[in-house]
Amino acid sequence: MLPEAAIPSGYAPGPGLLRDRVILITGAGGGVGSAAALAAARLGASVVLLGRNVKKLEKIYDAIEAAGAPKPAIYPMNLAGATWNEMSELYASIEREFGRLDGLVHAAAHFTVFSPLSDIVPRDWMESLQVNLTAAYTLTRLALPLLTRSADAGVVFLTDPSGRDNKAYRGALGVTKYALEGMVRSWALELEQLPHLRLNAYDPGPLRSFLRLKGYPGEDAQKLPLPESAVPGLLYLLGPDSRGLSGMRFSSASLRE
Repeated sequence: MLPEAAIPSGYAPGPGLLRDRVILITGAGGGVGSAAALAAARLGASVVLLGRNVKKLEKIYDAIEAAGAPKPAIYPMNLAGATWNEMSELYASIEREFGRLDGLVHAAAHFTVFSPLSDIVPRDWMESLQVNLTAAYTLTRLALPLLTRSADAGVVFLTDPSGRDNKAYRGALGVTKYALEGMVRSWALELEQLPHLRLNAYDPGPLRSFLRLKGYPGEDAQKLPLPESAVPGLLYLLGPDSRGLSGMRFSSASLRE
């Protein structure tokens, strides 16, 4: 089990926190992914926007350009069907375009419905494992050559309560988050000899998002914080303020369960 920690209460990133850094964000077309991409770009990062919906990625691209931030890059990819080779080509492209990688945010997620495991459609099970776990592993594994060359690099895996205590009826999503946190724990221990590279899980708490609405359709979404509320924590884990902290499960200081 990952040791638990909280994002410092009231944390606010300093100007230029991510200046000259290159950050890859999956699930960048919406929710936490798009909010994180815009915020990271405003703090000086060159952001690589990865997602399956080109129109949504273009909307974030335009918002970043309008903010006068460094020019981002769009990399369309459907993680549910992406192969190892296609993910490898992504990093070849990043190295050609930017020559470096300093951070990776795994915000992409696949979720259809909470259900008993015995009721899950096999395709949904396989796509959930592919997007939520296998792609997170593969993209991180393939990024290591670039990340280890960075003077300060952070990898952040978004998680939820299932990651620390999976329960009945949370379906494939619950299983993948539980496995994800176990992977982060093992990997961080194996990379202890690289103090400039940190891997952490981050649970931002319930947010007003499309995925949340699918899982809790009877909930009053207007009472939940917007995805932007998760951004300070992500920036903390991506930037130098979290240097030396790896293999941990972070949550927002205002996390509500």
